[in-house]
Amino acid sequence: MSDYRRIADRIAQDIADGRLRAGQRLPPQRQFARRHHIAPSTAGRVYAELVRRGLVVGEVGRGTFVRATPETPPGRALVEATGTAAPVNLELNYPLVPGQSELLAPALAPLLRPDALGEALRPAAATGTAAAREAAADLLAVPGWRPRPEQLLFTGNTRQSIAAALASLVRPGGRVGVEELTYPLVKEIAARLAIRLVPLAGDAEGVRPDAVADAHRAGPLSALYLQPALHNPTTRATGAARLREVADLMGRLSLPAVEDRVWSFLRPDAVPLAAHAPALTHVVDGLSKRVAPGLSAGFVVVPPDRVEAVAHAVRSGGWGAGRFALEAAVRWAGDGTVARLVAAKRADAGVRQTWTRDLLGAYGARTDPGAYFAWWELPAPWRADTFTAAAAAHGIAVTPGTAFPVDPHRTPDAVRLGLASAPPERLTWALRTLADIVRGTSPEAGT
Repeated sequence: MSDYRRIADRIAQDIADGRLRAGQRLPPQRQFARRHHIAPSTAGRVYAELVRRGLVVGEVGRGTFVRATPETPPGRALVEATGTAAPVNLELNYPLVPGQSELLAPALAPLLRPDALGEALRPAAATGTAAAREAAADLLAVPGWRPRPEQLLFTGNTRQSIAAALASLVRPGGRVGVEELTYPLVKEIAARLAIRLVPLAGDAEGVRPDAVADAHRAGPLSALYLQPALHNPTTRATGAARLREVADLMGRLSLPAVEDRVWSFLRPDAVPLAAHAPALTHVVDGLSKRVAPGLSAGFVVVPPDRVEAVAHAVRSGGWGAGRFALEAAVRWAGDGTVARLVAAKRADAGVRQTWTRDLLGAYGARTDPGAYFAWWELPAPWRADTFTAAAAAHGIAVTPGTAFPVDPHRTPDAVRLGLASAPPERLTWALRTLADIVRGTSPEAGT
């Protein structure tokens, strides 16, 4: 293993053990290099590796801070930093509503019979089962669009669906156009597939067609990856007119797209790009947000002539869905459980957005009644890294804007707030505390 990775491993262990706390600033790279008797260039590689692992945030000239992430929960670090036993993680974003377990349990009971359980524990093909394909087609359908069941493939989760779709479309070294701010794990997927992400300029309506055309002219794009419905992190939704423009351009360029609709269940009026470009669009979605994070399945709706290519990518990547999850999904969809959960989560998201608007709207937080997250372009003089550190010092983990840009040299001074996971009383406490931090009157943690 390279020396820089061994050093990064030691820093990672210090973070995991709480010797380095969330919000704590690391020394400047030259000072770090002297302390560890390494070259400054090696120190730079250590810091870059820690950023890649999601353990720290920062930029040259601003400083580097330990962060809390879903992969490295803030628990012990934030407890030590704040003295409170109940840190609030607004990086996590898994919706759960009261009574969810009681709703889910009845459909699982028949699967626990020995005969049914034996069948449910068998391996599942990428194509799932006929019942799963019909159920998924119904779950994904919106007015004006319903995928054909024979176009459905299944993976373990939405991230695997994205990886399978991209792997089937793009060769190593290929270029994929994405929004300037994008889902952070797409950057990790692209790195593992040796794919280059190309940032595409956008506006309030979403990605601009002229930006797509310019990027393709500069060097052919192999595909697009877009989030038209409730873009993560900005909550932006792309209207039908813009989708038609993008679809027309895709047709002229013969350019396929991967459309991420994992949050679309919160926007029932959001017609997909696939409705306008069905022969070129690969729709990815899943169960983790709309149903439950712990028993998930990912969906890929593919053009008819690409079923085998994407299925091969699912098999070769080891990204297949568990059959038990598919069987559970069929029952939850069939007995109305998913519909009831979706209705409850839409209402819950609306309430949480109201709290966010009331407490942070005056300070620039962008809210949307149909979203489970908010994008906050911070008022001056706050910067993303310093605000993230200040929030962590009060026991609140937020995702800094540095996590989302495709171009690391164009990082917004903003944070994303995940509103779904925190209990209501902890969420409102956190939002009030964040408002106090911005005003410069932040209370002591836990008060």
